[in-house]
Amino acid sequence: MTARNAFYAQSGGVTAVINASACGVIETARKYPDKIKNVLAGRNGIVGALTEELIDTGKESREDIAALRYTPGGAFGSCRYKLADPEKDRKEFERLLDVFRAHDIGYFFYNGGGDSADTCYKISRFSTLMGYPIQAIHVPKTIDNDLPLTDCCPGFGSVAKYIAVSTVEASFDVRSMCRTSTKIFVLEVMGRHAGWIAAAGGLAENYGIPVVILFPEVEFNEKKFLAQVENKVRRHGYCTVVVSEGCKYPDGTFLADQGARDAFGHAHLGGAAPVVANMICEELGYPFHWAVANYLQRSARHIASAIDVEQAYEVGAAAVNLALQGKNSVMPTIVRLSSEPYRYEIGVADLENVANVEKMMPKSFIRDDGYGITEECRKYLQPLVQGENYPPYKMGLPEYVTLQNTMVSKKLPPFDKKI
Repeated sequence: MTARNAFYAQSGGVTAVINASACGVIETARKYPDKIKNVLAGRNGIVGALTEELIDTGKESREDIAALRYTPGGAFGSCRYKLADPEKDRKEFERLLDVFRAHDIGYFFYNGGGDSADTCYKISRFSTLMGYPIQAIHVPKTIDNDLPLTDCCPGFGSVAKYIAVSTVEASFDVRSMCRTSTKIFVLEVMGRHAGWIAAAGGLAENYGIPVVILFPEVEFNEKKFLAQVENKVRRHGYCTVVVSEGCKYPDGTFLADQGARDAFGHAHLGGAAPVVANMICEELGYPFHWAVANYLQRSARHIASAIDVEQAYEVGAAAVNLALQGKNSVMPTIVRLSSEPYRYEIGVADLENVANVEKMMPKSFIRDDGYGITEECRKYLQPLVQGENYPPYKMGLPEYVTLQNTMVSKKLPPFDKKI
């Protein structure tokens, strides 16, 4: 078997641990120089393949690649770019294969969420159809935790830890002030259709904190919600609300819909927190503060879950091993063996069963009143936020790495489509 190059790219919103997966891919590939000559990374995801902007990871030192395990963001740049349907327009897919041929790429590792899984699946099928088969392996990543067939998604454990800790700490602040000033704190978290991140706020109840959670899976009912808040303030003197950006009214309208859409047709969300906070103030008269976790929740490497870092690295390494075993159009998964004690193993799923499928919160994870988590959910979440894996520090700040990102020489004419 002649050694060939591998292509790796990051896609979609990044996580605190996506670079740990990149580290797993590159370090594992370097162990097999007789099979994988080099890993070429796409600058800004799949866009880098279309524009032939390929990063030579072979130029990076062993120490810098290892430091990716501790570094947030996307080391090679990410993107939100939807490839055209190959049934209607084959130009982009043909361009990808031209680039892969020109650079002797035989392995494709795409690190992303549901939309990325769909892209990976299409590339696998199209390349086979065109007589230049690529072993396409999807490396799972999403803070939304909504990929199917995997117990959890790398990136989720760390964002869950961040949200749980932030909910606890902000609630302690409000509790200190509630007698004479602030009685309500509202924290808005990510989660378009699935309430996994919002659910993590429920772990604050371990401290006796009164929490009301608004899930995307539960239609927003203003009257019932306000009754929940008022009851908790009367009992405890204050209340913390964790609202998912995907919370919506019975007619399907998002509380936070800004009217804009991204490349995949998804609504740009953000602004549920002030909507909810002002609603509480107007109807109940309680003084409030609110915050939107936004990028902070997905970039907080300093407080990443140790188990999340470990799993992110392992799925990256597993992707390479699956490719070397001859697998194609698959995704490594995390299979939970037990919760107490927490044990798991790495499994594998076919991409045709992953692409375009969202995993929602089970009904058994949401309390009957719709405003909190059940004990079953707590047992699911608790192991995923376990352990600390602090980055090294220098002069009081985390010592993160910035790679050289040296480009390989281009071999093709520019792509004739503006991206």
